[in-house]
Amino acid sequence: MGESKLGFEASLAKDVVDAGRCVGCGACVAVCPYECLTLVEGCPSLVKDCKSCGLCSQACPRYNFSHGKMEKFVFGRTRKTEEPFGIYRRLVIAQATDEKTRRVSQDGGVATTLLAYAMEKGYIDIAVVAGVSEEKPFYPIPKFASNLREILECAGTKYTCSPNTLLLAEAGKEVAEVAFVGTPCQIQAVRKMQAAGLTRHTGGLNFVIGLMCSRCFTYEGLMESYIHGEKGVDLSEVKKMNIKGKLLVTTASGVIEMPLAEIKRFHEESCACCGDFSSELADISVGGLGLDGWTLTVIRTKKGEELFSGAEQAGFLLSEPLDEEAKANNLLVRLSEKKRKNAIR
Repeated sequence: MGESKLGFEASLAKDVVDAGRCVGCGACVAVCPYECLTLVEGCPSLVKDCKSCGLCSQACPRYNFSHGKMEKFVFGRTRKTEEPFGIYRRLVIAQATDEKTRRVSQDGGVATTLLAYAMEKGYIDIAVVAGVSEEKPFYPIPKFASNLREILECAGTKYTCSPNTLLLAEAGKEVAEVAFVGTPCQIQAVRKMQAAGLTRHTGGLNFVIGLMCSRCFTYEGLMESYIHGEKGVDLSEVKKMNIKGKLLVTTASGVIEMPLAEIKRFHEESCACCGDFSSELADISVGGLGLDGWTLTVIRTKKGEELFSGAEQAGFLLSEPLDEEAKANNLLVRLSEKKRKNAIR
């Protein structure tokens, strides 16, 4: 029996969920045409009998995933040894020209600005992003942003997983042009869905923006047990979080610094399976990498280059070339090589 006909229990349940490899991206739930699956505590679970259509295995980034095949699908070739952080066209540091955007966004606000520019130009109708729950303080949930206000409300990194791919099925029904922002594993899921021809879910995707990610944290561990329980921070007062050699938590009272060594115990275990630090399959990849007020930006595809250049020319973004010897570049190389080397296959 081929992969295309394997049911959930014979493929993902056995080789991904039970094996501790599930990243909770929600791709399998999104593509199931019979609504057999739902996410329970971050993992897919059957809610009714599986029809064995095989679509879940075609979408899952942890089931029979070939990075080389996906590189050929996206770029027409595989990564060379001298491309330690993947295939790209241009490498820059960039920042939003709008002060309000920089204030609410992560680092230089590049992802937020690209979404705002694409929406203003009519390239997209909606963006799939990570917002914050109204019931749980600073708890990330997938959201649609359909205007600048909603884009700004969803700006910034949350550091715990938001299953953004869950919204792709709904996005395909509601709108024509979509931008997707996600972590490396979510970008892998999107590309695998595109390569499998699942156009009902990905046919409207115009731009895929990837976030650089070493590992995610559990909300219960990082937010509830550590930041609230051990450090005594009221989670409802958390406005922003960042990592710059230490964890920086911004509240209404100021910035609280916390050692990274104390939060490593709250890593998501399934992240150990991922060897992609810089979202190597995205159109554009973004990350802070120790920069102050700037975003390290890897422009990878022709589509990404056109979007970024358009935002520059329209005055939405400022950019500077990144020197190969720059600290941020060296950190990008080191973190990419480390994550690829340490990934559990």
